[in-house]
Amino acid sequence: MNFAGGEKILVIGLGRSGQAVLEVLRGRGVDVFAIDEKPRAEIAETIAQIEALGARYVAPDNVGELEGLSCAVLSPGVPLNGPLVRKIQTANVPVYSEIEVAYRLCKAPIIAITGTKGKSTTASLTGHLLRTAGKDARVGGNIGNPLIYEAVAAPPESWVVAEVSSFQLETIRSFHPRISVVLNISADHLDRYHSMDEYIEAKYRVFANQTEHDMFIGNLDDEILALLHRHSGEARVRAKQLWFTVGDDSRHATMYVRDGALTYSPVTGDPRPVQIARVEDSSLAGQHNVQNVMAAALAALAAGVEPRDLREGIRSFSPMSHRMQPIGEVDGVLYVDDSKATNPGAVIAALRSYDKPIVLIAGGKPKKTDFTELGRIVDERARALVVIGEAAGDIAAHVYRTPIQRAGSMEEAVRAAQSLAQPGDIILLSPACASFDMFESAEDRGQKFADAVLGSPAR
Repeated sequence: MNFAGGEKILVIGLGRSGQAVLEVLRGRGVDVFAIDEKPRAEIAETIAQIEALGARYVAPDNVGELEGLSCAVLSPGVPLNGPLVRKIQTANVPVYSEIEVAYRLCKAPIIAITGTKGKSTTASLTGHLLRTAGKDARVGGNIGNPLIYEAVAAPPESWVVAEVSSFQLETIRSFHPRISVVLNISADHLDRYHSMDEYIEAKYRVFANQTEHDMFIGNLDDEILALLHRHSGEARVRAKQLWFTVGDDSRHATMYVRDGALTYSPVTGDPRPVQIARVEDSSLAGQHNVQNVMAAALAALAAGVEPRDLREGIRSFSPMSHRMQPIGEVDGVLYVDDSKATNPGAVIAALRSYDKPIVLIAGGKPKKTDFTELGRIVDERARALVVIGEAAGDIAAHVYRTPIQRAGSMEEAVRAAQSLAQPGDIILLSPACASFDMFESAEDRGQKFADAVLGSPAR
């Protein structure tokens, strides 16, 4: 597949990445068709935009009429085992993901970052470290900026940092990052996967095509990932392994914390440990973010950045929007937007990041995840809990000691949290769920939270 003129390609799903693929392929002279399961009236504006580019919209009922397709490109939000995709596969049409197309069109080496939580922060920080050290770096993927835009624009001497989800990895064929990073693995998206094992296997596809000439970076503190370590006897990772830890096993780690400093044990040359930065040099709160910083630093080192050039990049990086982002203080209460925390593990990490009482706002569209551990941590660390959305009852059912209030809107949730908080507390929006029951996106949810806070009168 050259993804060029003379080929006939179907784009499945007209979300952000689907539209990006369509635009790039049309620019390369491909005959592009597009399909989406949403009602036509709901996406009428998008259909008009793609038709203005020369693509043709096909109603789902008419997909069987398409003949001579070279392949189909699947948007990450469309399930691989859904009836529409199965119908296309039955016709022996190969189905690729957007990141597969991006990889085949990309001239620059790729750093692919995945994990259950922390992907966006780590990808953004990796790009920042590379740029601070004087390298050209482009960041895209699940972070919200379609990878294909960055891939086609990057010159060979650049680096492309890709945040990739399990959904995007499902349909790769030859996707082959020079450096792969797996941050952690915990239960998530079990509304899409039949089992935890299936979810894990989707994540592991990020290093499936790597060879001994590539680099793999893993979290030694993660019980699932640690089984991949070369000392465990597992041989699935063929790439050179670099591991990080905040724990005690520095013998098997390439980067670890020693005396409050991120410490690097070089894999080549002088083996003496090198202090990269102090933990407090980073503005990112929480132990999980110490791990994210180490992962990004190892990725930058693997890409050729000198250890001495990392500290300034770590110090100058600011928290991303909707990821433990402080948005203001009202009457002595700090408000933190962590709307991108869409699984229980991310919320647990956030709760453990603060040494002040927390009033937590959580809930949304559930993903068949278990809230048992989250409930236990809420009872340990939260002053109060405000629940919203479809998962409100399920989350509340796992909390036994912490006071709970329910709210029907974000504004109501903020008012309830304010009534429960005291000066010196933190009101934390960290939902543990998807946003689509009440909001357009996680970003929209975070913005509604900020609007409710900053627009509220002082009490």
